[in-house]
Order: sequence, then structure tokens, then C-alpha cells
Amino acid sequence: MSAPPRVLTVAGSDSGGGAGIQADLKTMLALGVHGMSVLTAVTAQNSLGVQGAWELPVEAVRAQYRSVADDIGVQAVKTGMLASAELVEAVAELIGGTDAPAVVDPVGVSKHGDSLLAASALDSVRTRLLPVATLATPNLDEVAQITGVRVESEADLPRAAAAVLEYGPRWVLVKGGHLAGDAVDLLTDGSETHWLRAPRYDNRHTHGTGCTLASATASELAKGLSVPEAVAAAKEYVTGAIAAGFALGGGIGPVDHGWALRPGRAGGGA
Repeated sequence: MSAPPRVLTVAGSDSGGGAGIQADLKTMLALGVHGMSVLTAVTAQNSLGVQGAWELPVEAVRAQYRSVADDIGVQAVKTGMLASAELVEAVAELIGGTDAPAVVDPVGVSKHGDSLLAASALDSVRTRLLPVATLATPNLDEVAQITGVRVESEADLPRAAAAVLEYGPRWVLVKGGHLAGDAVDLLTDGSETHWLRAPRYDNRHTHGTGCTLASATASELAKGLSVPEAVAAAKEYVTGAIAAGFALGGGIGPVDHGWALRPGRAGGGA
């Protein structure tokens, strides 16, 4: 049997299993690709927040990446928590030397508001990481961190996207999930624009949404879809995962990465 498309996630570990490397690999499995991982940091994390975080040495991150890329090969790369300027710069260099699309989720804070990126790393994200991204997927808080542009309404999304594009990614998806009304995102490369809308579900259990969307997009890119096609498919997948999100622990539970595999669900068995 031939191997499925191969996708590499470069991100931190979420011990609670809802976000980070764990969410990425679950998403990849659900979407029919082979997920591989480069661990950048370990977090002590649950439904209530992040209790601790420890980044890995740059040489460990570089060795993991080279080990996978040089032997197995990758057809798409996704980045998440990179923690420090040194890690951002090392990962940017690795991605720049890899002939595969790269989805950059510029993770700055957790769902609970815990910082996952050193303030000193922001300039490296702007000048080193975003220029090698095929697609950047910031949420509104991350847009503000990176560009200073604050989005108050849907009308502000084009201005926010333009500000991110100035740093060099080929495409940007500004996620407007924190705005009122429907869950609306804006995808653009500066000339071609796509508005993606989905119903907003009354479900607070949305931990891992950003990781899941970026990983789903990378998975679809690895299958050969264009960026607009991959983002549209990923949006559909993550919307179903949000709708099926479940309580876990005493705080915010995760989205359901396996929702489409459940009997009776789209894409699931009979």
C-alpha cells in the first residue's frame, strides 16, 4: 500500500490533549494524512489553563525536523507554539529550506489568556517566520500583537489582513471567531479574496480551535488542494468539531477532532 500524504507539525505539547501537537495529530488522522511531529515545548495544561511551560533546546528541535524531513519527507508543514525568538528563527530557517507549503499559526496566547510566546520573539515572527509562510492564520489577538491593528467589526478584517500581508506570507486567513454574529474569516493574498462564514454554535468548549484549523488546512494542502480549497475544507471540518465540542475537566473543553468519524456523521461509517 502507498503511504498517505505526510504532514509535519512543529508545535508544543498540550498535556490535556485538546490543543498543540495532540490536536494536530488527531486532526491529521481524521483527515486521512500521516501526521509527524517536532516538539518545541512541553506545557502542563488542562481545561483551566496553562500551569507551566518549558521550551526545548534549539538543537533538539532542529534534530527532530531534520530526522523526519531528510528520511520520510513532508508534503506540508504546520507551525504552532514556538515560544522564543531562537526557536522561531530556527524553525523559519528549516521551513525556508523545505519544498512544501507551510501553514503558520502564530500562537501568542492560549484559549485561557496564558502567554505562549515571549514578547522578544514577536520581531522574529514578523521578519523571519511570516516571510516563509504559504499561509498565516492569526486570530484577532494575534493580529493585534503582530501588527497593532485592532479589529472591532467585520469591516476591519480587510485592513487587518493587509497589515499581516505586509510581513510577507503568500496568503493570510484572519480568523474573526471572536466577533459577534456568524463565525466569519477572511482569506486573501492581496488580490484574491474569500469570505468564509459558518454558524456560531452556543458551545463554550472550543479549546484547540486554532491548532485544529491550521492542521486541517495543512492536511488538505498535502493532498494537493489549492489554498482557498484547503481553507474552505478545513473551515467545514473545524466547524463540525466546534459543534461537537465536549466538557472535560472544570473549565473549557476541547473541540471533537473525531466528529466526522462517528457513525452517522459526514465522512463517518454507517
